[in-house]
Parts: sequence; C-alpha cells; structure tokens
Amino acid sequence: MTVWDDLVGQDRVQEQLAAAARDADALVTADGAGKPVSSGSKMTHAWLFTGPPGSGRSTAARAFAAALQCTSPDRALGGAPGCGFCDGCHTSLIGTHADVEVVRTDLLSIGVKETRELVRRAQLSPAVGRWQVIVLEDADRLTEGAGNVLLKAVEEPAPRTVWLLCAPSLEDVLPTIRSRCRHLTLRTPPVDAVADVLIRRDGIDPERAASAARATQGHIDRARRLATDERARSRRAAVLKLPLRVEDIGGCLKAAQELIDTATDDAKQVSEEVDAKETEEMKAALGAAAGGRLPRGTAGVMKELEDRQKRRKTRTQRDSLDLALTDLTGFYRDVLAIQLGSRIAIANTDVEDALDQIARSSTPERTLRRIEAVIACRRALDRNVAPLLAVEAMTMALRAG
Repeated sequence: MTVWDDLVGQDRVQEQLAAAARDADALVTADGAGKPVSSGSKMTHAWLFTGPPGSGRSTAARAFAAALQCTSPDRALGGAPGCGFCDGCHTSLIGTHADVEVVRTDLLSIGVKETRELVRRAQLSPAVGRWQVIVLEDADRLTEGAGNVLLKAVEEPAPRTVWLLCAPSLEDVLPTIRSRCRHLTLRTPPVDAVADVLIRRDGIDPERAASAARATQGHIDRARRLATDERARSRRAAVLKLPLRVEDIGGCLKAAQELIDTATDDAKQVSEEVDAKETEEMKAALGAAAGGRLPRGTAGVMKELEDRQKRRKTRTQRDSLDLALTDLTGFYRDVLAIQLGSRIAIANTDVEDALDQIARSSTPERTLRRIEAVIACRRALDRNVAPLLAVEAMTMALRAG
C-alpha cells in the first residue's frame, strides 16, 4: 500500500506529484553539494491543490508530504518515493511527523495571528526529514490580512520549506499567492471508484457502498459517512422529502424551520462533547482545582476559548445546512434529468417516486429556477444572511417554481 492509494481517480495528479517527489531528492542532493538545480525540475516550493468538494485535495497534499519524507531503503535502489510503510511515510500520514504541519480550521476563517505562527515555523530547518512541509487545508478561509502575511513566505520560502495549499478553486485564493504556486486541479472521482474504495478499505457492503457513492456523486468523505452513519441517512431522507412539502406557505415556513433546527442540533451534538473537554483541559492548564475557582487574570483566556467555541459552532451549523442544500440540488438535478430524458445516471434512486412526481407536475424551466433558488440560498449564507431568512426565501421560491 503506497501513500497514493487513497487518492481516488486522480491518475494525472498522482503522476505529477510522484515525479516531483523524485526530483525533490535530486534538488536536496544538489543543494547540499553546492551544485545548481536543474531548471527542468518538477519540484517547487509552493503548490496549490484545487478541485470540487470530495475530490481529495487534502488527501493529495498529505500523500505528497509523505512522499517527500519517505525514507524507504528502496529509494537508494531507484524505488519510487511514497512506499507507505517507512517511518517517514507513516508518521506523515497519521500527523505525527516532526516536519509536517497539517493546518485545518473548524472556524469560519484563518486569521493573522495563526498565519504568523505558520510563517514562523516555515523558517525553521527540518528536524528529522529532508523538508519542512506546511499543509494548509483551508487556504480559502484565509482573511485578507492573513493572506498578505502568507504572501511573503510563499514568495521567498526557506530553502527546505514546501507550502501545500488547498482550496476549492483558484478564485478562492489571493491572486498574488496563486501566481507564486504550481497549480494542480483535481476532478470529482468516478462513482465506481469511490464505491470500490468503500468496499476495499472500509469493508462496507457492496450494495450500500454503491448507493452511498451514487447519492453523494463521488464525494468520498460524504459517501463513507452516509454508508456508515444511520443518523446521516435519516437526515438526508428528511431533506429529500422537502420538495413535496412546499405546496403552501405554511408548509414552506415549517420546512425551513425544521431544516434550521436539524442543522442547529447537528452543531450542538458535535460541539458539546468537544467544548466540554476543551474547557476542562483549559481549566486544568490554568491551575484550577477540580470544581474550584479559576486563578486571577485567567478570565480573558476563558473568554477567548468561549468565543472560539461559538465560532466553531456557527461553522458547524453552516456546514450542516450546506450539506442539506447540496442534497437538495442533487434532487432537482435528477428531476431535470428525468424531464429532459437524459441518459445520465440518477443519483437519488432511493426516492425515484418523489422524483417522478415532481418531474410530472412541473417543467424543466421551473426545475432550473428551483436549482437557482437553492444556489441563491447558499450564496446568501456565505454573505452572513440570517439562516432562517435565507432558507425561508428558498422554500418560498421552490413553491413558486
């Protein structure tokens, strides 16, 4: 099993990264010997991975980081980097390698303070590996100020530092940063390939794996969750009933409220356990006895933690809502396919009766307007419109068609 095995349906990207990892050895050797590096080297110090959700951007970045740190004895005999078994590969993939920093955020944005800490680390020499690798999984969440802080580090990196940035699209990253990175575009993995991974790696029943892969249209993480989590399947089933419940204004408002309540409950369940653990750990670190009062001067630290937890809960709620809207878009996409007599595969085969009912009772033009209403709701949420207002506007638009 190599480091590339989890990179599903990305053969071209895998070839480019493997070639760069091979050239990285030559670059380090030449640099250490004082020799000039070949101008044709496929290795560079800043990379930008883009692609739709579920395409495996962060998976590709982590695999590349592991290949750069590979210490397999076979390398000396011409073996390909990224064996998947050596200490360098293993620790890089599980997140314990001293020279691989994987940065992901559970907040709405990455600020200047966190970015400055990353830049400081990027100036250090590798401790045990050949490269200091910084994997920034949510580069699209950098604030403008944070992006400007990062720009200098990407523009003039330390000799043994590699930046691996991940974002949905080029437009999500500052032009000044993306112009200094080598760009790799990932595609949505084929449904069959995703199902095969779920069967082979996760031991999921073939029929359930195929259904989950088809329903999520190749999004690997969502497919795995749908195949293994009964609660996720129940939530999706409730969302797919919404198009049949917006026949009157009362139904629209009730469906919108239920969608918001479900997202709020999701955020609450995810955050409660994590928040409680974080709070107890912080109190212990500040020297508070069990059940006792906090030492003087620590109120500000606890307030900062509470603010962070609140922002994380807000993002979790928005992520849950966005997932529901994605499922809803897929539903109307299937309706449109039926109305146009398209030969593309239907994703939501488990609700074919509802698809047929909506398809017969409307026109392709109305279906397109409904898809546009869902997209408009997602954009409104991105602009911080009150979630309930945005969703109510959407359900009313779905009713009007």
